[in-house]
Amino acid sequence: MQLNLRRDAGFTLIELLIVIVLLGLITVPLAGVVIAFSHNSAATADRLAVSHDAQIAGAYLARDVAGVGLRDYTVASAPSATLPFMPSIELGAAYNAGGRVCGTSATPAAAVRLLSDDWDTSASSATLRTDIVAYYVVDQPGKPSTLHRIKCVGSATPIADITLAHNVVPGSVAVTCSSTCGAAALPQWVTLTFTASTPRVSALTVALTGQRRQE
Repeated sequence: MQLNLRRDAGFTLIELLIVIVLLGLITVPLAGVVIAFSHNSAATADRLAVSHDAQIAGAYLARDVAGVGLRDYTVASAPSATLPFMPSIELGAAYNAGGRVCGTSATPAAAVRLLSDDWDTSASSATLRTDIVAYYVVDQPGKPSTLHRIKCVGSATPIADITLAHNVVPGSVAVTCSSTCGAAALPQWVTLTFTASTPRVSALTVALTGQRRQE
């Protein structure tokens, strides 16, 4: 009986060199694609994070501006929706601006403070309090700045102090109003803008606008 023996001599040196060259031709562009995909994914994630911050901050500002307004009760003895307003929007305000305190001396000056009446009806006789909401930026050396919202009602102690946006470019926060912000004739809308930037995303301008309720 005759057996057919197949010879297995393996690869020659030339064949191995050809395989190595082919692998190099395939690997280099493939690595470039993987790196580009990773970079684009990270940049997309940063953009989504900025968008998420903008949505959260925009929701808060819209609600705060809607209710802004201090009534001038010196012209009447009882609450009334017909009473005139007093200046209720402050720009670049310290934590104790106008004798209305919210926070401490460590609290940065607010880009904008929004003031409104708040009636405490928990007792038999309603008590008038001032609702203070301030938007301020915390600058951290070597770290991205953050936009914060602090709220006080009838007390200097905040009932809320939250971070609304990250990666804020220092000095980029600005506030504009449809008319003079600090006038007794309250503006119809308030816009807060800032620039957000990350190492993977170039500067993005964020504009938040709140509309005051019609009285």
